[in-house]
Amino acid sequence: MFESLSEKFNRAFKVLKGQGYITEVNVADALKEIRKALLDADVSYKIAKSFTDEVKSKALGQKILTSVSPGQLMVKIVHTELVALMGGDKTDLNLKGNPSVILMSGLQGSGKTTLSAKLANFLKNKKNKNVLLVACDVYRPAAIEQLKILGEQINVKTYFEENNKNPVSIAKNAIKYARDYGFNVVIIDTAGRLAIDEEMMEEISSLKNAVSPQETLFVVDAMTGQDAVNTAKAFNDRLDFDGVVLTKLDGDTRGGAALTIKAVVNKPIKFVGLGEKMDAIDIFYPQRMADRILGMGDIVSFVERAQEQYDVEEARKLQKKIAKDQFNFNDFLQQIKQVKKMGNLKDLVGMIPGMSKIIKDVDITDDAFKYIEAIIYSMTPAERAKPSILNGSRRKRIAMGSGTDIQEVNRLIKQFEESKKFMKAMSGGGVSNMMHMAHNMKRK
Repeated sequence: MFESLSEKFNRAFKVLKGQGYITEVNVADALKEIRKALLDADVSYKIAKSFTDEVKSKALGQKILTSVSPGQLMVKIVHTELVALMGGDKTDLNLKGNPSVILMSGLQGSGKTTLSAKLANFLKNKKNKNVLLVACDVYRPAAIEQLKILGEQINVKTYFEENNKNPVSIAKNAIKYARDYGFNVVIIDTAGRLAIDEEMMEEISSLKNAVSPQETLFVVDAMTGQDAVNTAKAFNDRLDFDGVVLTKLDGDTRGGAALTIKAVVNKPIKFVGLGEKMDAIDIFYPQRMADRILGMGDIVSFVERAQEQYDVEEARKLQKKIAKDQFNFNDFLQQIKQVKKMGNLKDLVGMIPGMSKIIKDVDITDDAFKYIEAIIYSMTPAERAKPSILNGSRRKRIAMGSGTDIQEVNRLIKQFEESKKFMKAMSGGGVSNMMHMAHNMKRK
């Protein structure tokens, strides 16, 4: 995400490369590039100018330490201002109600129904909440059925009333149902609407007044850029929502919505959608997003995702096998499965500091492991358990069975042996190796 913006920021910092100190002249050249980068990212001119004015003020007021170059100082100042622009600290959901009621609002086609299910899944798995999804979209054909199917996928109950066309009545009945049956969070999915649709805006205002939700969230497609910001303002003027959820952030290479919604509506971004899977939702951390925009990676999020798939007992067994030089292709397959569960592969690699610059022109897809897996699955159980028996004739058979060639099989086995040595030296933890090998094995 934000590839173009990251690249242009780096270009701006290069303006100061080799400079001994910051002056009005050289900082003006760097800020011109930064302002252009923001405008190209679909940030409004007013916000872009305000941002660069603030950076200029901070930069010219700083003394350069002998150990810090002007370029490094500019990166630090821009990072601080980006974090402030996006809201500073993360903002948690208010879950103090009994039950806590979350009202979802947004435009037609913003991904609100899917996001409602993702949020339910997040609260169930990460906050140990007993969640009730409520289908209040009585207009869109199959909307109720869609929410029911999503609820079944994540094992969350969906409340609906087939013959009731009054969203306010359905929502009130659902909250009573939640109290009666021990649900502590209620997520109300409403009909998508247009900001200019007075009747529909009046309906959701009435719904909010009737159920008094702890949280009213506005769901918006990040890829619509400045339009998303303008729509958020129109909704906020009417609804006074509590926070924003940006969907499809993984497909947004510009970043305008993420950068400026907080500045325009003065409401925080609370969550971001990062893919189609039900676990593809993250808390929005301004600090981490600024890190990624400036090519610093996001190692905290990377570690958190890894820990979600981390089995302590299995890890102990694996470390013993690595120490005894018994790590084999069965163990390797298990590691691949854990990496794949962590999410979009290119997104994960981009979280590793310094990697975003290396992979910016590399097409890393979610099927990057398929050739590795095909080769390993073409091995016999004995070959997987004891890679040392993989002689020339066995490798030739494996290549034919996996639809690859002998060079690819040889390369995988060589990388596997190198990976074993590295993991032994590092006492385990081969996630980075998995990604490196997936990249190297990717067929052109």
